[in-house]
Amino acid sequence: MTAHNWYTITDTKDIITPSLVVYPDRIEKNIRTMIKMAGGVQRLRPHIKTHKMAQIVHLQIKHGIEKFKCATLAEAELLGKCGAKDILMAMQPVAANIERFFTLVQTFPDSNFSTLTDNLETAGEIAKIAAEKFQKASLWLDINNGMDRTGICPDKTAQELYKYIHHHPNLIASGLHVYDGHIRIQDPAERKKACDRDFASVLLLKDDLENAGIPVPTIVAGGSPTFPFHAIRQGVETSPGTTLLWDAGYGDSFKDLEFLHAAVLLTRVISKPNTGKVCFDLGHKWLASEMNFPRVQFLGVENWEQIGQSEEHFIVQYPQESELKVGHLAYAIPKHICPTVAKYDWVLTAVDGIITDSWKVAARDKKITI
Repeated sequence: MTAHNWYTITDTKDIITPSLVVYPDRIEKNIRTMIKMAGGVQRLRPHIKTHKMAQIVHLQIKHGIEKFKCATLAEAELLGKCGAKDILMAMQPVAANIERFFTLVQTFPDSNFSTLTDNLETAGEIAKIAAEKFQKASLWLDINNGMDRTGICPDKTAQELYKYIHHHPNLIASGLHVYDGHIRIQDPAERKKACDRDFASVLLLKDDLENAGIPVPTIVAGGSPTFPFHAIRQGVETSPGTTLLWDAGYGDSFKDLEFLHAAVLLTRVISKPNTGKVCFDLGHKWLASEMNFPRVQFLGVENWEQIGQSEEHFIVQYPQESELKVGHLAYAIPKHICPTVAKYDWVLTAVDGIITDSWKVAARDKKITI
């Protein structure tokens, strides 16, 4: 396969569309790139929310990665089933999910599970249940350093909350967690400046805690765009996720990050409703639709304008000199791969242009068994 058509499948007549195809050799190259950028596996804690697949977890374990990050109980359970040694569920459990978290810990005793909190009430509830079960819960303090999505601002209140976790007999203070997904500046130098600026308050909080005699063992920081900057910090674990499959959105925005596209949608023309317009079978149910158009990057073509999408349909306007027939197969990289993967029960795998297997997207639902 040549570089320009790495994605091409040689025999597509029996492939049902739309389908999502992943390329294991390119995934492994992305894993090796992550490890190289992090200077080894010790400070690498990749997020599995992008792929949610046991096979990709096992590929990372094969390369020596032992620590992982996830968002849901199902993802955490998948990691436990895969034998991951250290698992951070980086979304604060509330209500029934607190009890589920403790069930998870009991079910997989060979894995070290932790989660995070950003308020005293939830930390207290976790501590209460831990005491009732004669257990200890490992908690990270979730810090908001500008994302304004979750977390506590790194101020005196954060100091007091971390001290509470540290001193409680049924809690273990694991460190600080910060996700700076709001930093999406394309220029790498400017992106680094913004990352360093917003991270300064996190480091100040750490210093204040340690000066008060409260140890902060580790900071888990960043996502894919800020991964290279946190990767060179001492005492910081990095948690990239999209880097494993990559997508058109990050690929276009962050050209300094040398990751390979490793997931492609296969879609077919199902109708030609008007001159210069075709309809693909790539509706909302099969492609994440929260982004503005273009929502995919069609491969090997030019001047296709994406103008409409509904539940089952995706409308494209194309130059009239390009003759497209009903049944035409197209390859497309999603602009946002993470929610697109979650729309599929299974993905196909391709090696050297041949479909070789199918992998279950095992953690796409809220629950596996727990």
